[in-house]
Amino acid sequence: MRDTTAAASSPAPAGETDTPTVTGDAEPTQRREGRLDAKTLAVLGVTLLSWSSAFAGIGAGLRAYSPGHLVLFRFLVAASALLLYAVPARIPLPRGRDLPGLFLVGFLGFTIYHIALVYGQVTVDAGTTALLIATSPALTALVARILLRERLKPLGWAGIAISFTGAALIAFGKSGGMRFAPGALLILLSAFTTSLFNVLQKPYLRRYRALDVATYALCLGTLPMLVFLPGLATAIATAPLSATLAIIYLGLFPLAIGYAGWSYALSRAPAAIVSSFLYLSTPLALVIAWVWLGQVPAPLSLVGGAIALAGVILVNTRGR
Repeated sequence: MRDTTAAASSPAPAGETDTPTVTGDAEPTQRREGRLDAKTLAVLGVTLLSWSSAFAGIGAGLRAYSPGHLVLFRFLVAASALLLYAVPARIPLPRGRDLPGLFLVGFLGFTIYHIALVYGQVTVDAGTTALLIATSPALTALVARILLRERLKPLGWAGIAISFTGAALIAFGKSGGMRFAPGALLILLSAFTTSLFNVLQKPYLRRYRALDVATYALCLGTLPMLVFLPGLATAIATAPLSATLAIIYLGLFPLAIGYAGWSYALSRAPAAIVSSFLYLSTPLALVIAWVWLGQVPAPLSLVGGAIALAGVILVNTRGR
């Protein structure tokens, strides 16, 4: 990574804040956000598939690793992969004045989100977790409305409500009911922090490339996780190879590739629109578990998946 701080341009004068300021060799993102094009939809598809496959990998990793070691190990893998790519790709260092904000983005979206989610899942069943996490697109739309002045039409909010209903049906189909254990508050914290992550990174996506922002935020978000470093080497040495490979997969695909794709999508469309696609993660996870693990989903979950898909379509066709 090369430092372009000295060559960075001064802040834009009043009335010109919509013009992207791009560091290094980055291509400016489009100034006006529109509907998702085919390329962005393809990137979102890869991202959601990688995230949906993470559930099985986390389960495999937790068989041999503590939650703290699992989170740190997968982030060390992801950060190493992105940093190795950063050198030949000539990703510039962020400007000094952007570091506090980028650290906040990484701390909320990576440090807090993933630690709270993993520790919350220790006591919260899968169905309840899915339902609580399903609040994040609605929270993102609310935060984007307040901080970014993004607006959804009534049909857009209706689509979010429809998708949440579908997610709730999936959750009931998976667990047969809801059980709000103490860890539920941690899951809700995860949903809230990811909504802030989606919105707070938007200004930086006007000044840096999506891959740059993903690299900065992930690497900065990894630093606080080093509190889990003691004992990690011993855990790696004693864990079965299958668990270790599962965590390496989690670091390379759902983290490094997945979040780079997510930042790209956020650079191309409003946060509320992009976040509505998160409702497809659980139906995709059901399909992956069906094909990969032979876990046949309950009929109620299939109905919920169809309803969630209908809501996402409504948000993206009539929501703006």
